[in-house]
Amino acid sequence: MMKSKPWSLLLFGMVLLALLLPAHGQRGNPRVQFEGETIDEMIEQFMAEHQVPGMTLAIVQAPYIPRAVGYGMSDVSRELLASPNTLWNIGQMTRAFTAVAIVQLLEDGRLKLEEPVGKFVTELPPAWQGITLRQLMAHASGLPDYTQQKDFDPAREYRPADIIALIKNQPSVFQTGAKAADSATDFFLLALVIEKASGMSYEEFVTKHQIERLGLKNTMFASDFAKVKREAVEKNEMRHKQFLSERPYIDPTEVAVGHAEIEGKIVPLKQNSQSAWLGSGSVFASATDISLWDVGLAGGLLIKEKEHRALIYGPSKLNDGSVLPANCGWRFPAHKGLMDIEGHVPGYSTYLSRFTDKSELVCVTLCANKSGVDLSGLARKIAGAYNRKLGPPVGATLMKCRESCYPVKVTMDRLESFLREREVGVVARVDHAAAAKAKGLELPPTEVIIFGDPTMGTHLMHSQRSIAVDLPLRVMVWQEADGTVWTGHHEVSALAEEHGIKDQERVVKAMNARLEAALRFATAPY
Repeated sequence: MMKSKPWSLLLFGMVLLALLLPAHGQRGNPRVQFEGETIDEMIEQFMAEHQVPGMTLAIVQAPYIPRAVGYGMSDVSRELLASPNTLWNIGQMTRAFTAVAIVQLLEDGRLKLEEPVGKFVTELPPAWQGITLRQLMAHASGLPDYTQQKDFDPAREYRPADIIALIKNQPSVFQTGAKAADSATDFFLLALVIEKASGMSYEEFVTKHQIERLGLKNTMFASDFAKVKREAVEKNEMRHKQFLSERPYIDPTEVAVGHAEIEGKIVPLKQNSQSAWLGSGSVFASATDISLWDVGLAGGLLIKEKEHRALIYGPSKLNDGSVLPANCGWRFPAHKGLMDIEGHVPGYSTYLSRFTDKSELVCVTLCANKSGVDLSGLARKIAGAYNRKLGPPVGATLMKCRESCYPVKVTMDRLESFLREREVGVVARVDHAAAAKAKGLELPPTEVIIFGDPTMGTHLMHSQRSIAVDLPLRVMVWQEADGTVWTGHHEVSALAEEHGIKDQERVVKAMNARLEAALRFATAPY
């Protein structure tokens, strides 16, 4: 017993040292918190606030995946838990797979990015045929988004001709190459290009050259679900049983059921069809597999040459030479090495952020089975738990922050135009940096916009007059010393709670949603 004491003391000292290490820049540090809040606490609060049935988180600290964990239910009606193996429809993250496939075909000499889509897909309206593959990848085609048409059914099976028919008679949204806007049509056409250039179906090509190449066990298309051993727990009082006698049912792969909030209730949705989202939202994957694929992007496993990877993982250019901080569904804020991508299809929300600078190498994947959930803020705080400088510059107790892809003035201009187009009253726009300069002082670019809608705010003031001191609403946009630009604001729900307002939940939720929509437009490329 006496001989073991030195080792016990050494172990105690090592544990104590680990606990005392600062939670930034320390790879492998077990004390992962942001602003005193653990990751589990962040996710618990987020899921409760947004009524998310289930989520999975995976963390990359390249080349490791030190954390992969599920929360809540992947299928509420069947009582299936969310786990690291759970399959989620990753939505527009699929575009990243499509872009990799296009560049793989480029490396094989089967296509060039400056070639017109009409060379590969001949059954297109004449106005579409000259659009280049590069313009499709940059969302600079100007083509309408077929998924936004009133006749589009996300659960219906479509032939390519059926999808083209949804928009073939509609005019372009803008001149090709003059702007960029999110459109599933762009990556649907790229999927058809992949099929023509490779002689394989889109699903076969992606499976062979990405999923199988990386050995991904839990990444697939809906057409592959029949290969997955899924237990019919509803036949056994919602209990798993087959794991007791068959190995594949231990830690099983199961498909998350998508949900949406309809009239205040969380309801399950029909599964999205594979053909309805071809090339743009048809991949299902686990958070762990997304992370494995993410690590595979770092070198030559998927795309051999560095200059070819740069065709995807860097900003794109428009006709006038202006640089767009986005490409292939990825966006590129000012934080050095940061790139992120979201997925939003009916029933699911997903997010992947990659901090690729050699001094950081942290990536966060989040998957949820509810429509329309913005996971970017949560992911940024989780990244901050691993390295404080990756998190928002201001803690959530002070205000909610979002990094912008644009300079302060451009961000504020976009925000103001969004508000005015929706007839939201802009009371004032304050340029603090200009005011400081007028007095011979210096301040980094810092602006505040004050705005409001009396049809909403008046209800809150009827409930509790003191909230008038915080209305109209305010959003701050500022530049940090490292060049990153952020927006910051107080959430309406937090203001209502501070003033004791409990009878205006519908108004508060609507105001929060409008504010978030305005900030997404102001800060994001698409």
